[in-house]
Amino acid sequence: MFDRITPTNRAIILANVGVFLLQLLGLGLGTFALWPLQTGLFRPWQLLTYGFLHGSWLHIFFNMFAVFMFGSEVERLFGAKRYLIYYLLCVVGAALMHIIVISFAPGMPYAATVGASGGVFGLLLAFGMAFPRRELIIFPIPVPIQAWLAVTLYGAMELYLGVTRTASGIAHFAHLGGMATGFVLIRYWQAQRRRPRQ
Repeated sequence: MFDRITPTNRAIILANVGVFLLQLLGLGLGTFALWPLQTGLFRPWQLLTYGFLHGSWLHIFFNMFAVFMFGSEVERLFGAKRYLIYYLLCVVGAALMHIIVISFAPGMPYAATVGASGGVFGLLLAFGMAFPRRELIIFPIPVPIQAWLAVTLYGAMELYLGVTRTASGIAHFAHLGGMATGFVLIRYWQAQRRRPRQ
């Protein structure tokens, strides 16, 4: 099974697991989490580094399982270099969306954010756009549904939970930011391919 993981995708998973092990050793990695601007703890590198930190074993397991499930297919489609660019920019785009929402939405908690979910939601979107008819079984739906519908349902659920603040402690707008960044990148690359050569 693991020999089917593409090289860049394997590197992303190993980097996340390695950083999580460093967290478990008690190393002070708090400065690498994503802090809201209002705290005075924000640093530019956090737009990327937060995506390699996780809050628990369950947190990293679900994120890396999703990277494992979808990332290699997307890497084969994009190529290694473009795949890495795509994944990292989705992480950064998710962070920017989260910071914007935190800055302008009243009553949002000024807590640190960690996790690769922005990149994961970007991968989910890319997979759904590339293989819309592929059937998936996703939590909590116990029957197979097509990938385009899974992506749509996840996006709608994140928007609803973010607007209503139903599930506190989860950066729903960061997830949406990862999807939005991925969509813009894919459309930009598609437009580049269609542009006539001079």
